[in-house]
Amino acid sequence: MVQPEAVAAAIRQLLPDAQVQVEDLTGGGDHLQVHVVSEQFRDLSRVKQHQLVYGALKQELASEAIHALALQTSCPT
Repeated sequence: MVQPEAVAAAIRQLLPDAQVQVEDLTGGGDHLQVHVVSEQFRDLSRVKQHQLVYGALKQELASEAIHALALQTSCPT
């Protein structure tokens, strides 16, 4: 189980300008929906954007503290 704020902090460590919203979908802390908005995503494919976020959460994903991750990424408008 991982706390939503810890997920947001891990993402902000890699993407300091990121606006991050984390929702625990089941209440167990291991099925999360995350929306990340960052200028650093500009000109990157969706795959590259997601790879950046996965990189920020690699420890949580590898340990299965996060079992399922629904991810949305975008640039600021």
